[in-house]
Amino acid sequence: MLVFVDVVAQRVRTTWTKRSRGGPAAAVRHRVPVAFPLPPGVGLHEVQADESTGFEPRFRVRPLAELGGVLLREASTGLSVQVEPAAMSWPNREWRPEPVHLRPGEWLRWQINYRFGSTCECGSDWSYRLDTLNLAYGGPVDFTGKPTRSVTELADLR
Repeated sequence: MLVFVDVVAQRVRTTWTKRSRGGPAAAVRHRVPVAFPLPPGVGLHEVQADESTGFEPRFRVRPLAELGGVLLREASTGLSVQVEPAAMSWPNREWRPEPVHLRPGEWLRWQINYRFGSTCECGSDWSYRLDTLNLAYGGPVDFTGKPTRSVTELADLR
């Protein structure tokens, strides 16, 4: 297992169904922040906001080693970061951004959205998800501020 001593990550995951695609529920969903203040001594801060809880955020602190779906490569010049798209999701992302290179003291905000179909043949609706990864390499960070680097992979999910 690789150990990244100077990496702190926050993943904000918002999930919904077609019931929250428009109207008042969508307005509530759109108010979910893309970043939250970090608790002290955190490796990975996970924030979940979903339709079933009225988009009230739930927080969980985990070891950084449990950050899935993100490739981190550390070198003498800094840290390379690449978000991997979720399995079984739409749209098919034929073009992907290059990995982002962070130097010590820099941080990244990477946003990517998805649509998922039902895994059963029970006529279930589509579900949707927006993932925001805030990741800092070295030094203290305030993810509620402006990132050093940003990647936006937001697709039309209709």
